[in-house]
Amino acid sequence: MATAFHGTSCSSGTRLACLFAVITMSIAAAAPTGLADEPAELVAPTVGSADIGSTELLGEHLLTTDGGLVCPPLYVTDPGPQLPMMGPVYSDAVLPWQTGCADCCSKQGCGSCWPRWFASASGLVMTRTLPGGAPVSTRPGSVVLTTADASANWPGGVDFRLGRWFGPQQRHGVEGIYWGLYNIGTAATVGGGGLNAVPTLAPSIVVDATAANTLFENASEQRVARNDLVNDAEVNWLYAPGWHPERLNKEHRWSLVWLAGFRFFQLLDTVTLTSPETAADPLILDVTGNNNLLGGQVGARVDWRIAPRVRLATIKKFMIAGNSVSNLSTLQTADGINATFADGSTVNSRTTGSTFAYLGSLDGLVAWDVTDHWSLWVGYRLVGVGNILQADTVWPSSISAPGSLALINTNGSTLIHGGFAGFESRY
Repeated sequence: MATAFHGTSCSSGTRLACLFAVITMSIAAAAPTGLADEPAELVAPTVGSADIGSTELLGEHLLTTDGGLVCPPLYVTDPGPQLPMMGPVYSDAVLPWQTGCADCCSKQGCGSCWPRWFASASGLVMTRTLPGGAPVSTRPGSVVLTTADASANWPGGVDFRLGRWFGPQQRHGVEGIYWGLYNIGTAATVGGGGLNAVPTLAPSIVVDATAANTLFENASEQRVARNDLVNDAEVNWLYAPGWHPERLNKEHRWSLVWLAGFRFFQLLDTVTLTSPETAADPLILDVTGNNNLLGGQVGARVDWRIAPRVRLATIKKFMIAGNSVSNLSTLQTADGINATFADGSTVNSRTTGSTFAYLGSLDGLVAWDVTDHWSLWVGYRLVGVGNILQADTVWPSSISAPGSLALINTNGSTLIHGGFAGFESRY
């Protein structure tokens, strides 16, 4: 049978006596009741006096109307009109999605039930926009080949992501990202003879004791080619104020994740002119523009569940960065013999510079959460970057001295875009 223990009146100066009374009541409740036919009602000794007819909660006690303190009841079978009902206690440490995990709950809540680590891999197929082409081959009265004829193709690349959530509610996290594109570019060839290369070469420039302009003028065939490269590395701090994307359901259809971090972005483009293209050892002018952006970025991810285990997502990022640029230009034969000026110095130059640059990116994707631990997705990525150097914009028109190759122009911009598909594992 249940035994009721009523509250004990306590004044502020008799807290220890009140505690002793409660302990006494607990011991008495545990003792055998003998052969009594009816349950005994144990009333703790009263310390001080207080009317408990009107009470309110104050910390761990009940505050009476006359200023006294009443110890809270230990167990009440029928609270009656004199004792206040105490509502259920909820803890912010346990979020709605963390229910149903009693086997792995910790004292901090059920956050440990959900995977903390996440890793993903995707394949990329992307391209980029190019500036207006610079002339590289002419016939009398016309331009027959430009750097734009070496267009950007759609090569493949990779995207890797690794991260971890922290805290009992998994609201804070860190992620590392790398993605890259390689061998962006094609080649174009023009023949028919009578071709003159741009740039024009000073007669004093020689290669292997032969005037270099004899290889660049009146050529039978000339070829322009492009080979571009993109590398991107990021470290971001994540903050999820609500639900994680993969945990959405019909009651909670969308989620928001903020991010802030550091990003390194490299765009390297190389344009080469080969003349005459069919010669055993042709002369090759190579111009490489390199951009190394390093800066801070902010962004956000929004997911919206449109069907059971299917969601749409967008990831937006923006970066302001310092851009360390360089222009490396060389003139040599296919066998690696450098062309030289009259003073014997080689016809090559490496010129550097720096500027502020900006980058914005947008990913849109459709994800299928196959299980709580695996997802598949497909999407499209846009990356715009400005204040960059590009080989097309520093292509020389003539070479007569070392300064002819020392060109820097950071007014360029490009849009890198394409599709991706991959998977994520959470563990």
